Amino acid sequence: MIGLLQRVQSASVTVENEVIAVIGAGLLVLVGIQKGDTEREVTRLLERVLGYRVFPDAQGRMNLSLRQTGGGLLLVPQFTLAADTKNGLRPSFSPAAEPAEGERLFDCMVAGARRQHVPIGYGRFAADMLVTLVNDGPATFWLEVGPGS
Repeated sequence: MIGLLQRVQSASVTVENEVIAVIGAGLLVLVGIQKGDTEREVTRLLERVLGYRVFPDAQGRMNLSLRQTGGGLLLVPQFTLAADTKNGLRPSFSPAAEPAEGERLFDCMVAGARRQHVPIGYGRFAADMLVTLVNDGPATFWLEVGPGS
């Protein structure tokens, strides 16, 4: 399972001309679900997202987590993160989870995040979304968890 974290001043998701989620300062996390991912990977990635220290402390060092700052969390499903780009000029999406399983695991992540953190927003699985953000830093981080990690 892949999480692409972007520290933001603000972010939103729009589907069919309707804004469905908005956060202020916090993290926008693009979530890629791969074949073989389970609830274990969901739990581990969410734990890392909420605890990852990417926000500045009083000395300007990245020492604070989203839990500590109370910032917003915006989760957006993005199967293209699981693309195989090693060969050719067109990505292969064979590493991505099947749509039904991807949606189930994304919903599991949203439910877990709602239990553990406020405020939270989330995108819509398999929708054509417009994601708007004001990147803070910019500070962008790739987290990946998989079986045995």
